[in-house]
Amino acid sequence: MTTSPNTRRFAAHLVMIGLSALAIFPVYWMVQTSFRPESEVFSTALWPATPTLENYRRVIEVMPIFGILWNTVLMAAATTAAQVVTGLLAAWALVRWRFPGGRLAHSLIALSWLVPFQVVMIPNYVLATRLGLLDTIAGLVVPNAAAAFAVLVLYNAMRGFPREVVEAARMDGAGSLRTLIEVVIPNLRAPIASVSILCFISAWNEYFWPLLLIRKIENSVVQIGLQFFMSQEGNDWGLLMAAATLASLPILLIYLVLQRQVVESFMKSGIR
Repeated sequence: MTTSPNTRRFAAHLVMIGLSALAIFPVYWMVQTSFRPESEVFSTALWPATPTLENYRRVIEVMPIFGILWNTVLMAAATTAAQVVTGLLAAWALVRWRFPGGRLAHSLIALSWLVPFQVVMIPNYVLATRLGLLDTIAGLVVPNAAAAFAVLVLYNAMRGFPREVVEAARMDGAGSLRTLIEVVIPNLRAPIASVSILCFISAWNEYFWPLLLIRKIENSVVQIGLQFFMSQEGNDWGLLMAAATLASLPILLIYLVLQRQVVESFMKSGIR
């Protein structure tokens, strides 16, 4: 017996609702735990019996949470801007010019994507120390200013750009950089937006490099700041969940404001 299209659609929606609930529930548990008093932290109730803002008040008192959030936003935005700019320039050079070793350069960039950042953390740390970049936002940004992922995605996008348009711009007297800025980039908004979103999220979630480089709590980012409430004696779960909720708000707000643009950029660029 065959099932009707409506039945299959209903079953598919049920599966999607179930998967969505599984994805959202940890976030909900984090938020509701942040409103629990210390005596109710380990309760299995879905909502605290006596919700309180005490955890948020204590978080603001014991650590510079808003300064840490600002550091993280600044670091993620600067890293994203640097990776997109270097990715555009590198991809344009690989696509626009034919030079000896071009294929080798592309292959090396692709191979560097497979190398974990942990492998080069120590050399980067030594370099940051010699440049005086320890415990600074610049020290977090400079080693990540170029990303193989951005180069490869933008390279593939530029390869599909009509060469006739580029040649027409050249015949009109536009130089290579002007052609890139005025002709190519405006027509590649979708892949550039997708790369920017992924680079920002990756920079926001960075943990190992800030852990190695940052020394002072006021110069740290949210991933390191959350460790403030974790110790060998035990974790202060109420404060930790309140701090984690505050740390999640910027990303959630960005997504809520740019939800339509985020979805459209991924669909148009073909990134999954």
